[in-house]
Amino acid sequence: MKAGNGQLVLIIYLCLCPSQQFNELQVCSQCSGTVLDGSAVGLFCSSSAGRIAGRCCVGNKTSDPERVIGLDLSNCSLNHVGYLQEASTALIIDLSLNPIVNISDSAFQGFIDLKNLTLPADIACPGGNTSWEKVELTKGNRLCEGQKNMCNQTGQMSVNCPEYSQCGPFGPGFVECRCADNYHGYKCLREGEFPALQVFGPLGASTLVLSLLLWVTQRRKAKSL
Repeated sequence: MKAGNGQLVLIIYLCLCPSQQFNELQVCSQCSGTVLDGSAVGLFCSSSAGRIAGRCCVGNKTSDPERVIGLDLSNCSLNHVGYLQEASTALIIDLSLNPIVNISDSAFQGFIDLKNLTLPADIACPGGNTSWEKVELTKGNRLCEGQKNMCNQTGQMSVNCPEYSQCGPFGPGFVECRCADNYHGYKCLREGEFPALQVFGPLGASTLVLSLLLWVTQRRKAKSL
């Protein structure tokens, strides 16, 4: 009986808990060591009252204690930039001192909070120089500072968002059309709040039923033993 209850708890935990806890974020452990106190990310973390977690600086706000606000992957022998979306909330990222060949602009798609990006000198800022307030070469690095909101730029390709939507930033050089309040769905044509209960309710119910079935099955196997 105790074994069956333990299995039920484990099943419910796996179904209801987030798929990934903060201490398992791969982006914070892509290379050894931790953020150095005297580095740009380290100084930013200290001034922002953040805490160091591997190569990440994490915010201490009670509302979002696992939010990555800084990422330091400098001097990590990186030949390419892999999946960084776990740090899409970062305000500062350092990729200097790496033999990176090139970086796809889409690597920073969704990084709407990014304000300071340090790259090897021969790597261009994502989105091009027009996507940043300031671009400069210094000490063998390229600094990309002050990400611009491309929705507000003159001389750029116009963004034709559907009716009931508006343009919004979506990372360096990227924009997206966001539905206005009280609209959702394809091309923001559906009015009213998103029916979360109707969409996710059946999914939650089916997950619970599956969990119970698994528990009953495992319990019968345990009794047969």
